[in-house]
Amino acid sequence: MDVLVIGAGQAGLSAAYHLRRRGFAPHRADTDGGFVVLDADDAPGGAWAHRSPSLRMATVHGFHDLPDVVLPEPDPNAPAREVVPGYFAAYEAQHALPVVRPVKVLAVRSASARPDARLLVETDAGTWSTRALINATGTWTRPFLPHYPGRFAGRQLHYAAYRGPEEFAGKRVLVVGGGASAIQVLSEVAAVGETVWVTRTPPVYHDGPFTPEYGRAVVAKVEERVRQGLPVRSVVSVTGLGPSVAYRRAEELGALHRRPMFDRLTEHGVAWGDEELAVDAIVWATGFRPEVGHLAPLGLRAPGGGIALTGTRATADPRVHLVGFGPSASTVGANRAGRAAVNGIVALLGAPAQDGAGAAVPVPVGG
Repeated sequence: MDVLVIGAGQAGLSAAYHLRRRGFAPHRADTDGGFVVLDADDAPGGAWAHRSPSLRMATVHGFHDLPDVVLPEPDPNAPAREVVPGYFAAYEAQHALPVVRPVKVLAVRSASARPDARLLVETDAGTWSTRALINATGTWTRPFLPHYPGRFAGRQLHYAAYRGPEEFAGKRVLVVGGGASAIQVLSEVAAVGETVWVTRTPPVYHDGPFTPEYGRAVVAKVEERVRQGLPVRSVVSVTGLGPSVAYRRAEELGALHRRPMFDRLTEHGVAWGDEELAVDAIVWATGFRPEVGHLAPLGLRAPGGGIALTGTRATADPRVHLVGFGPSASTVGANRAGRAAVNGIVALLGAPAQDGAGAAVPVPVGG
């Protein structure tokens, strides 16, 4: 390949769109050059396909259209896990994007020590070779569970495994986390049972509108950490809790009385010092970490523990771009990052050569 994209979520599809627009040819079997998108899922949709059936379009924490195609006005009560994957599937077909699935990427290595060497992308379906790489693997496959002393004998699950409030009817549920996911769970479970909300730090509230200026300020905070090579914080973690449908519902149900983080788990619940609270279940809405373990052989980690980026480009390796990562881990940010990554790759590789019919022609390189 000339360019290989890992992941077919919002960021990966945006990158694929801009690759086509800049003249890169979609991959064809038994043909070298062009670009391809490798996706680990069986069907389109990215992380959206795995969200809780109870997440409706009316309660989605913001969504931005993919480049060039507007999401048709959905039924507000339609499950997001059906609407968005359907939109992604239609987008892939409309733009004839070369998505190959299911293909799980295991590791990415450099073919040699030369700075212009090809990258070898090892997968469960063989090895691909590429001149440049766009990593768009997101975070959904790496739910984060913090460690706390003690042991709880009841039901525990991360938000990634949450499938709606039905199993918690009539029960007392502890919800851990201060982000939009926790608010969604509280807004649903509090309608059928009792909830207790705990967060490690006091929740950040944002009463005003999410203006473009506010959005840029939020992204800048995350971007600064990425430039320094520090572990990334999600964009959502610094936007604050706003007046969403889920927030208003949780507020109406009296579910937003936050308690500080407990000291330890107990057999029947949690404890703060000598005070113990019995609960039936714990939902950990504690976020996700970037899925970048397959990039480890490239040695991209900075001393601070994260992957330093210059824009979307890995500072340590100009062949590699990360999108849907850190400051671009939102639907609008993913779109912009896809375009920026492709601009960076064109600057590195040059624009694709064209044949007489205007189709892209692979450009041989060494390595």
